[in-house]
Amino acid sequence: MYRVPREMTNAGDPARTIALLWRDESAIPRKGPRRALTLDQVIGAAIEVADADGLDALTIRRVAQALNTSPMTIYTHVPGKAELLDLMVDAVYAHLSRTATTGQPWRARLTAVAQDNRALFQDHPWLTTVSTQRPVLGPGAIAKYEHELAALDGHGLTDVQLDDCLTYLLTFVHASARTAIEAQAVRQATALTDEQWWASAGPLLARVLNPADYPLATRVGEAAGQAHQGAYDPDHMYEFGLARLLDGLAPLLDRTP
Repeated sequence: MYRVPREMTNAGDPARTIALLWRDESAIPRKGPRRALTLDQVIGAAIEVADADGLDALTIRRVAQALNTSPMTIYTHVPGKAELLDLMVDAVYAHLSRTATTGQPWRARLTAVAQDNRALFQDHPWLTTVSTQRPVLGPGAIAKYEHELAALDGHGLTDVQLDDCLTYLLTFVHASARTAIEAQAVRQATALTDEQWWASAGPLLARVLNPADYPLATRVGEAAGQAHQGAYDPDHMYEFGLARLLDGLAPLLDRTP
């Protein structure tokens, strides 16, 4: 049996979620005392908590503490954490930097889309841990989708191919960003750089490893380690992977529409 992701979008009440995302006035309770906070303040506080300490630390109580109010006050704005998470994701999508690339070649446009999304994950690392298999259906997410599709439009692709190419690009960026964040977390948890770790582990491996038994792994591993000052360089792999991804899309996008 497959394990359900710990955090995923659209895990709450879809009717309430969409009404909140689109600020449908009919979904806002009319009875009760006048609200001292706005929904955007609640969302902003939740994002700050997640940015600082991750989604494991995100609770309605923690958001209330950040706003110096009671959990019940937060519940007058959102039904629960599931709906709040959708609002958070849509809000960071809405504020995503959208580099202007009008008139530029398709490689420059797609590189800008990739870089904007990479910066988004760097600013909000918790976003890499959220499954968006069922996408957020808010204005921020849809505006992001519209903007990014425009980077691929005008090359004779079908609508399905437009979506395929964008999904391919964003999946790569997401995986790359998550790996980079994990690498940073390992360095922080161990208080060692990759170079320092290898300086300790390398001599231990040398005692038990016979290079003649693994000539290719030994030669390539040493070359890569020297080039990257460690077993893995997230920036290098992002640049290498993005270039290969764009090469793979070239047969589609270099065609004359």
